[in-house]
Parts: sequence; structure tokens; C-alpha cells
Amino acid sequence: MTAMRARWPRSVNLAAIVVFLASLSSHAQGAEQVASRDTPKLGRGINILGYDGIWEGGQNAPFRLDNLTAIKKAGFAHVRINFFGFKFMGPGNVMDEIVLRRLDAVIEEVLARKLIPVVDEHDTHLCQRDVSGCAEKLKAFWRQIAERYAGKYPALVFEVLNEPGGEMTSAGWNSLLNECLGIIRRTNPERPVIAAVLNTDEIPVDELVLPAEDRHLIVTFHYYAPIRFTHQGAPWSPTFSRIGPLNWGSPEDEAKAAADFRKMSLWAEKEQRPVYVGEFGVYERAPSDSRQRYLSFVARSADRLGWSWAYWQFDHDFAAFDSARQAWKPGILRALMPATR
Repeated sequence: MTAMRARWPRSVNLAAIVVFLASLSSHAQGAEQVASRDTPKLGRGINILGYDGIWEGGQNAPFRLDNLTAIKKAGFAHVRINFFGFKFMGPGNVMDEIVLRRLDAVIEEVLARKLIPVVDEHDTHLCQRDVSGCAEKLKAFWRQIAERYAGKYPALVFEVLNEPGGEMTSAGWNSLLNECLGIIRRTNPERPVIAAVLNTDEIPVDELVLPAEDRHLIVTFHYYAPIRFTHQGAPWSPTFSRIGPLNWGSPEDEAKAAADFRKMSLWAEKEQRPVYVGEFGVYERAPSDSRQRYLSFVARSADRLGWSWAYWQFDHDFAAFDSARQAWKPGILRALMPATR
């Protein structure tokens, strides 16, 4: 998870911020209506199963498949299934059939709850450090997955790769992305497919190259800016573990986030492409009030712009759900899902 740092002038006029925030949705509405004609609306979602024993045949710990019912009841419309496919490749990059059957079962359980399943190829670390090794595995992965699901599960959505970046350049990513899209389209010509912007601080969406004739694409980016706030106290990082408590929610904070969203909104309007915030979240060591303000701001901003989004994540760290108690963390859920009257 890499944060995006917004740029904003040091002297910010509060009235200008208010006008700026209010204008966000007007820039995207027309484009979103056009872009959505050939792609499904994913709506509000949550990331699941990225670090779970289910793929190795574990007892669904900590995730239980009946948690999908809780996700549906909470008002979510889709789940982003974080799948580390490379881990289950044997000689010749052939996928383990037993693991693929487990993936089939998860997809069917998701569909049975009337949720949209997104299969996200999540091997970020290998792909960011070994571009050529990633390319061979990624193309092999999508040849097998695309053939397996050709003509099946029309609601299923493919996501080519989580957070391309690191050693990848925009040119290199565009080349690999379009090769993978070509592989997918041979057997799934109308399957909704999610394509990521290169995951750098600058959100270089203007450098993304997509086939103009393919109108079944959704463009995604992840949002964790400012990373010092969203990752404060994270024990796996020598830097972030020593940071905090930091607050978030000033007009300047909101303006920085709004500037990033405006950049995506203007691009989407020009290109007539739907946008998906595939990950955003705040680690649990952040002050709870600031954490909830941040999550609410990102989710409601995406809602106003007509974008779909998925919170990171259901369980483990950044969790919205307490697996031990089998209950939602109420503050997180309230921030993500507005109360209905």
C-alpha cells in the first residue's frame, strides 16, 4: 500500500476550499453517466481474504464464509478478493487446480449473497521488484483464469494487478497491462476488467494507456495519503511504528485530498472512464476521531463523484470487523456507510 501525496499551496483560502469541494461532483457526473453504460456499478465494497488460510485449505480463519452475509447486511455491494495467484503456481506457471476450486467456491458464495466478486491478482511485491518475472507469471495467470471463467459468472470482475509500481515504469506497465487485456479479451470480450494507475505519489493517470475501443474497463487507484497519518503506529515499519498520534481533518487536510480526487475526476471526465478507489484505510493506532473523519471524507467524496470504492480491509489489520467478537467495529462502519433514513 503506497500513499499518494497531494500538493497544495501553503496559503489556502477557506472560502476557496469550500467552493472547490462543492464543485467536485459537477466535474464527474456527465462522464460517469457515459462511462457506466458498458460497465457495472460496483458501488461500496470491502477487501477480503488477502492474508487468510482459506487458500491452503485452512478452516477459514479468521475469515468465515458466512461473514459474507454480514457484509451484505451492512450495505456493501461488492467484495474485492485479494488473491495471490503466483504462490500457487507450479512448473510452467501452471495454477494448482485444488486452489482454483477453492477460488470457484468463494466466488459462488459471494454470488449467492448477491454481492459482486472482484478477483484481484495481488502479487504486488514480486511485480514491483522483478518486472520480467512478474510479466511471465501475470500473463500465465490471466490465460488460465480467463479460460476458466469464460462464459461463467457474468457478474465476476477481473482486476489485472494490484498496485503496479516499484521498478515498473508507466511505459512498462502500459505494455504489460495491454498484453494482459489482450489475453483476457480473447475469451472474455465483455468481462468487466479493472486496470490500475501506476501506484506512485503523483497518481500519473495521464500516463495510463488503454485500448480506446474497450469500454468494459474500470480505472483504479489506491488512496492512503498522507501515509504518515494513515500508517502511524504500524508495527511492521521501523519508520511508521514510531509515528503518532497524528490527527487529520483540517480544511488544509481536506483540500489536499480533494486536489487528488479532482485530478482523477478531470481525467475521467475527459476519457469517459469509471473510477474505482480499490483501497483506502487508516491503521488502528491513529486517533479514532481522526480515523473516522478521514474514512468518511474519502468514502463520501467518492460517492459524490459517482466512483465505486472498497475499504482496506475486512479483518486482520486496518480491520472494519472484529473476528474474535464476530461484530463490526461500529465507528468504522458508521464512517464508511452513511445512516439511511
